[in-house]
Amino acid sequence: MARIPSKDEILQWISENPTQTAKRDIARAFGLKGAERIDLKRLLRELEDEGHLAKRKKSYRDPDRLPPVSVLQVLPPDDAGDLFAKPLEWHGTGPEPRVLVIARESDPALGGGDRILAKLTEVKDEPHDYEARLIRKIGSNPVALLGIYRAGAEGGRILPVEKGSDKEWIVPKGQEHGAKEGELVEAELAGPRNRMGLPKARVTARLGDPGAPRAVSLIAIHQHGIPVQFPDEVIAQADRAKPAGLKGREDLRDVPLVTIDPSDARDHDDAIFAEPDPDPKNPGGHILWVAIADVAHYVTPGSALDREARRRGNSTYFPDRVVPMLPDRLSGDLCSLHEGVPRACIAVRMVIDADGNKTTHDFHRGLMRSPASLNYEEVQAGMDGAPNDKVAPLMDPVIRPLYAAYDALKEARATRQPLELDLPERQIVLSDEGEVVSVDYKDRLDAHKLIEEFMVLANVAAAETLVAKRTPLLFRVHEEPNPDKLDALRETAQSAGMVLAKGQVLKTAHLNKLLSQAEGTDHDELINMATLRSMTQAYYNRENFGHFGLALRNYAHFTSPIRRYSDLIVHRALISAHGWGKDGLSDEEIERLDDTAQHISDTERRSMMAERDTTDRYLAAFLSERVGTEVGGRISGVAKFGLFVKLDGTGADGMIPIRTLGAEYFHFDRDEQSLVGADSGTVLRLGQRVTVKLVEAAPVTGGLILELLALEGEQMPSGGGGGGGRRGRAPGKPPRRKAGAAKKKHDKTARKVKRSRK
Repeated sequence: MARIPSKDEILQWISENPTQTAKRDIARAFGLKGAERIDLKRLLRELEDEGHLAKRKKSYRDPDRLPPVSVLQVLPPDDAGDLFAKPLEWHGTGPEPRVLVIARESDPALGGGDRILAKLTEVKDEPHDYEARLIRKIGSNPVALLGIYRAGAEGGRILPVEKGSDKEWIVPKGQEHGAKEGELVEAELAGPRNRMGLPKARVTARLGDPGAPRAVSLIAIHQHGIPVQFPDEVIAQADRAKPAGLKGREDLRDVPLVTIDPSDARDHDDAIFAEPDPDPKNPGGHILWVAIADVAHYVTPGSALDREARRRGNSTYFPDRVVPMLPDRLSGDLCSLHEGVPRACIAVRMVIDADGNKTTHDFHRGLMRSPASLNYEEVQAGMDGAPNDKVAPLMDPVIRPLYAAYDALKEARATRQPLELDLPERQIVLSDEGEVVSVDYKDRLDAHKLIEEFMVLANVAAAETLVAKRTPLLFRVHEEPNPDKLDALRETAQSAGMVLAKGQVLKTAHLNKLLSQAEGTDHDELINMATLRSMTQAYYNRENFGHFGLALRNYAHFTSPIRRYSDLIVHRALISAHGWGKDGLSDEEIERLDDTAQHISDTERRSMMAERDTTDRYLAAFLSERVGTEVGGRISGVAKFGLFVKLDGTGADGMIPIRTLGAEYFHFDRDEQSLVGADSGTVLRLGQRVTVKLVEAAPVTGGLILELLALEGEQMPSGGGGGGGRRGRAPGKPPRRKAGAAKKKHDKTARKVKRSRK
């Protein structure tokens, strides 16, 4: 009697033999006869019910097309030497597509039979349907190295860049990949690890000068200790994962949930849909759906994937790369809500009234299929009257109802009064070689704001549900500013001629009034930055202290489980609260929620620092070719040792050391946030317009040193700026003098201003 195959074995056979998928072919392949075929029929029906297969006449096929990230099996080279690959997860109903593997110079050698995870691009007017770029071999997990290459007579060595590490690797002759002496290189271990002697490595990429832009993010990754390499067991577990089926889920595949992301997004963890509420008791109301990738289905408590995701805490984003929380197989494939393929999700259905107030909501664990993966720009262009071919058929059934619901949410937002900071997001644009091409500010489109409002509402719904069901969770907490920071903000506002009233319980509405005063003035950016600096840093906690900035009582992160571990905890809490399965919060997780909250708050800060340092270094590299040029800016910070200036155009921050301000002594007034010249009475304070010269730009550290040339359009007085020119004084520190008459006059004026504003 033949052994009945498992479901995985059946799916594997269908993937590898797309032309032999009838029940008879499958039975013959596994040697099944008579009554054994009844068991096969039962298994095929279960696979169909679970969404893994679709029956077409008497054959079984995966029901959808290839996702953008797929598992392939490399075929032997053809007569022309080209490598084609067989898709092992073919979801189409037609002929199996031809996939050409486009190898890069740094890719490892591939041969017939190798399994790879690859990024696919559809092509037209070619004899093949897709082109594949290697992400990595399946079943192999080469250790990634970063170091400085030192050339030798027979190959070379790689020296580590990690601080305090003395480990080196030998690069055998022929494995240098053209690396030059002193270059920063990426490498991988080559051959077995020996007990004796240094391990061998193969250079896979040359990054050039360690101070060059392309090396910047790698250095930050290593400096801040951000984990890059996934352990072998984590990769193996991710590779074994199969697409989730319909069993135990609601069928949401007919709900046209679209994803809207940046044009270069690789993963899509949220999808949305809206429609008018047909209930006559809710005139002008809307029904909103937010569906989020069901990462908890794949990353179960205590598993190798779970331990590594918790260790990382979150994904880290740089201008040239992403260090993901989850392996590619999950983050770019099974957990990504790609267009046209069935994907597991946890969705929330929300009902709002005409004024944008949420009246009811409920959660669903389902299987969805997005009809379209869209980007912000094309969606906004559609609403602005210029839809492209992809967006045009979606305008009436999908896009316009989304914007109608967003209009209602804006009404509720205006009533709630969350903090309305206006801080454009800076975007560093890189060339293929990793050089900074430009520094731009991203446009804030209504499409961006629409997604943000939908996500905020879904996060609120998740928190409210778990609070009501008394299920442990992690809240996203943002406490109100402390008194010292508020006093500093008041001083900044007063120096700009504006008021933030005292003697009242602070609300975001009060801060919004200050921001409104600054809007359109020369102090707009200054007041926005000062308000941001007055805020406490948000963090995670199992206790609910509310979210001050969003003016919300209950708030938890639910919408990004691919890149934040906090959201995965909330998903598991929802699973437990609804009794959806055994992959909810475990008792062990609940016991250590406090430790988890602290840990992921720390990893979030670590990523923020690494991202900020990387941005500073990229900007310094970009500006290094402009040393000696003059540029405008605004004083953004005042300290005892000098001034900080935010430069026009790039938004980069540079420093003017106090020692370069000239021969006179400058008094630091902490309350007024100013420097005042003892002789000339020159006052340097927050928000003033300046012209500076770029004296130094250090890509390795990200530092910019500036020289003050003009203040508010006027050349610095003789006692002031001069870039270290002491005007006849011997080199050295200017003598400390008492504040002169000009300083006293400044103080008197400042006191009058304060009294008049009380």
